Amino acid sequence: MKQRDFTRFVDQLAERREPFVVATVVRIHGSSLGKPGFKAVVSREGRIVFGTIGGVCPESAIATMAMEALRTGQAKIVKVHLEDARSALDGTLTNTNPDEVYVETNCGGLMEIYVEPYLPADRLVLIGQGGKDDVEDGLVRLGKTLGFETIVIDHLPVLTEDPDMLITDLDYDLNSFQFAESDSVIVLTKGQRDVPTLETLSGKKVRFVGMLASAQRVAEDVEELRRRGVPPAFLEALHSPIGVEIGAITAEEVVVSIMADVVATKRGKHLPHAVFLGKVVGASEGLARRKPSSSA
Repeated sequence: MKQRDFTRFVDQLAERREPFVVATVVRIHGSSLGKPGFKAVVSREGRIVFGTIGGVCPESAIATMAMEALRTGQAKIVKVHLEDARSALDGTLTNTNPDEVYVETNCGGLMEIYVEPYLPADRLVLIGQGGKDDVEDGLVRLGKTLGFETIVIDHLPVLTEDPDMLITDLDYDLNSFQFAESDSVIVLTKGQRDVPTLETLSGKKVRFVGMLASAQRVAEDVEELRRRGVPPAFLEALHSPIGVEIGAITAEEVVVSIMADVVATKRGKHLPHAVFLGKVVGASEGLARRKPSSSA
């Protein structure tokens, strides 16, 4: 396998934001078709899509390990024992180490394989309304600091730091944007674009949708979305009012509150939200929050 072909292949997967695993033979003991340095790329479905680590037997075992690595996001070294039928059965029944696997073959060797998952960066998608917005600006900065790929959809933003992607089409159609399940979307549209924006997002499968708005505007928007037939499940999951209870007042503090909400959702946590009335210092509109339900 030529290194440049391998690099080109994994770069194409990364550009398409496809998760994958690279399995690399790092050490062998005894007889094995695979040699140190052999590499294979495993798809999210557990298929070898490029390269080899030495034949069907070790590759079938590594495919399962690769899918587990994608689930956990953790790299590890896996030992693959290449044994005869009896020894493979005995090893499978007696060895409880999840990072060791026994496969039936006559090689009689042992392979140590480094299984490394590659997951696309989580994206923070900000939908703005144009003009100076300290919260929008702060979310770009803090989002990048936290490792998010930041995307701003705003026809005329005023930002002190460049996002990873900026879409400035005045009449941009959100339906043309390829959302991912791991996306966190924050709506900063401040008025008449709230409802059509949220209605479009209700048809997308993303991890988090939140909107910065006053309590009154949230109530009005939600009522209109109900009239438009937006599924109740989306409205119940909507983080609006957005942010967690940290006593935020300034725009910078609000940004921290919002990103805490995003990260908590990413990690499967549900933190209490707070009620803020009035205007947020340094922002164009106040951040109002509902009190959490008893199930929050």
